[in-house]
Amino acid sequence: MAKSAANLETQDQLHTFLDALESGTFADVRTMLRGMSAAEIAHLLESSPPKERNLLWTLLEKDAESEVLPYLNEEIAAYFLRDRDASEIISVAVDFEDDDLADLLQELPRKVMRSVLEAMDEQNRHRVETILAYPEDSAGRLMNTDIITIRPDISLDVVLRYLRRHESLPDATDTLLVVNRSGKFVGTLPLATLLVKDPSMLVREAMITDCEVIRADLPAKDVASIFEREDLVSAPVVDADGMLLGRITVDDVVDVILEGADHSLMSMAGLDEYEDTFAPVMRTTRRRAIWLGINLLTAFLASAVVGLFEGTLEKVVALAVLMPIVASMGGIAGTQTLTLVIRGMALGHVGSANARWLLTREVAVGFLNGLMWAVVVGAVAWLWFSDLTLGLVLGAAMIINLVLAAVAGAALPLILRRLGIDPALSGGVILTTFTDCVGFFAFLGLATVMYL
Repeated sequence: MAKSAANLETQDQLHTFLDALESGTFADVRTMLRGMSAAEIAHLLESSPPKERNLLWTLLEKDAESEVLPYLNEEIAAYFLRDRDASEIISVAVDFEDDDLADLLQELPRKVMRSVLEAMDEQNRHRVETILAYPEDSAGRLMNTDIITIRPDISLDVVLRYLRRHESLPDATDTLLVVNRSGKFVGTLPLATLLVKDPSMLVREAMITDCEVIRADLPAKDVASIFEREDLVSAPVVDADGMLLGRITVDDVVDVILEGADHSLMSMAGLDEYEDTFAPVMRTTRRRAIWLGINLLTAFLASAVVGLFEGTLEKVVALAVLMPIVASMGGIAGTQTLTLVIRGMALGHVGSANARWLLTREVAVGFLNGLMWAVVVGAVAWLWFSDLTLGLVLGAAMIINLVLAAVAGAALPLILRRLGIDPALSGGVILTTFTDCVGFFAFLGLATVMYL
């Protein structure tokens, strides 16, 4: 209920802004924007069609741009910045964390990205380039290099005096990172420990050495799993030699989790998880056309299977009426298994060690569901067309397709992952093609045997 109320409030707010823009009362719009938080303005921009979005951006005060940009989808933020020079981009991106700035630069044209990096001071450029050196969707791209480090051979009192020299601490700082003289990570000192321990105690006596450490090349989804399993707020990131590079905080992990959910949902339709809901027509058309073309090829394949039994369909017209039932039921049953397995893989629950058990379970479920619904659809077909043979053919085809759909739904994600292909992106299309072809072939093949 709370979420629905929030959505209604957002839509009411959007209506108010769009009506004000349409009536030309720009002064009122500026006043309303001043009373909103940066996150609210970003949400408003992402919820607006392109023309109104551009107008809202021009009405936004220049000082507010740097506050709003970090909350925007990277594609939209890059759209607003791509025509600005390097110095302007640096000035409005001042509030970006290193990892967010690296993601933004990746969305800009390569020439603009190089210009921005060259215009940055040496320290900041090195920090951003360090992050950019790691693959996308890795821990190295998630980490923030804004960290506070201390040495193990100083007292807690010295650490406290050192912290007081800072105007503020980096966001989500729950621990201090302990390194040796060469910069190698050796442990963490929780702030809670720092506050309650004897100030004369050395850091090495109070620090934790068996804490969770994340390699920079670790996939982002594995980082999210570690944070979820260990209930972490932050974690140090090291290279292959154990040198401290930065840290990952829980807000970055929340982004990974949300992007993963978006990816799973959007990929099933062949879309990018960063897809702008209000992207221009031609850009959206190009992105969707490829997936539609792939789907068209699979549809031709299913049609070719039906074409093999053209003679049977001509003699038994009822087959054409009942044929979609088998394919549809197989597609739904296979999608249920596929979704379950992909989710299990994302959570780290499913792998080669337990795949056989899962496959056996899904085959059993498919058979029992197939048997149950075969009785139902077989009886309906018999009563509808007064043909017992037709009912038996339909029921047998239903069992065959549901069992094979369960096998495909369980095995396909594991096979695709082994081949280095994202199961969420291509699994649905392959599965649907498989269940359609198997359903049509089983139903029409059995009918051919029984009637001809």
